[in-house]
Amino acid sequence: MMLDWLQNLPILQDCDLTEPVPASSDASFRRYFRIEVQGTSDHNSFIIMDAPVEHEDCRPFIAVSEQLIKMGLTVPEVLEQDLNQGFLLLTDLGNTTYLSVLQAAEDETVDQLYGDALTALVALQTKGDKAALDLPAYNEKLLMTEMSLFSDWLLGTHLEIGLNQFEQQAWQDVQQTLVHSALKQPQTYVHRDYHSRNLMVLDNSHPKMRNPGILDFQDAVKGPLTYDAVSLLRDCYIAWPQEQVVEWQRDYFLQLCQTQLLHRDEWSAFQKSMDLMGIQRHLKASGIFARLFHRDGKDGYLNDIPLTLDYLLKVGSKYSETHALVDLVEAKVLPELAKINR
Repeated sequence: MMLDWLQNLPILQDCDLTEPVPASSDASFRRYFRIEVQGTSDHNSFIIMDAPVEHEDCRPFIAVSEQLIKMGLTVPEVLEQDLNQGFLLLTDLGNTTYLSVLQAAEDETVDQLYGDALTALVALQTKGDKAALDLPAYNEKLLMTEMSLFSDWLLGTHLEIGLNQFEQQAWQDVQQTLVHSALKQPQTYVHRDYHSRNLMVLDNSHPKMRNPGILDFQDAVKGPLTYDAVSLLRDCYIAWPQEQVVEWQRDYFLQLCQTQLLHRDEWSAFQKSMDLMGIQRHLKASGIFARLFHRDGKDGYLNDIPLTLDYLLKVGSKYSETHALVDLVEAKVLPELAKINR
């Protein structure tokens, strides 16, 4: 069906197409394929999104792509669409992820890449204020639903850990603390998965586009200012020394001050808000990694759980409000995880 659809697209008429080949993996039901093109097209290659309509809705992807392009950010442009079959034809931003470059990059290159990503993030948060009004709200219900992934899938399903009455109350208190912190932050345009696997390093074939190329934005919401920044700087897939993270965090904070989203006397409060936001995200992420294994049969993400838990311990130990979570992870989660990994 995909080939039939492609061959009938006006943009690909009079072009020779290669067979579609997998372009990337995805934690959702979406699949991505790349085709090479020879002929009259302005592009050398395209990406095809195959999003099964029984599981995925392409409309948020299309809408957010248009919004981000208007902000001057680099994202795949939707060139053709078939919502009945769940097919989109997209511009191709290449296959060089931030993660693949960062793992072998020199310090200067790393600094430049993070600088580009944080500058793009500030643009998203300042230029996207009106567009954010059309997005779903990152409200208490959604924040709580995400944190329940930790208790339901990592604790309950993966580790078979139950909570006694005292632990259950402490867990609820931690969740309320994290929700309160998130909702009292400035509410901005939130990508919601802004990290090294979803950011692309653009090569010379994209001379008019600014780094980074941004992918996987279809779940965008209006929500807490620090969410995307902590997703980037405390990435689930690559870690950096704390001193370096604070330096990038400070640069980002100063950019926000220049836009007047924040003020210089808010640095300490900003750091705490970002820390607590990171705990919420890593609770969510660790639960998703467990769910991807048990529900979807994708075991590769299990290797990413230890880093999320390490973040929880290091950051959670800084604040009395999250000590109960640290105690739970140290006393129950890590021992059970060690048994499974033997």
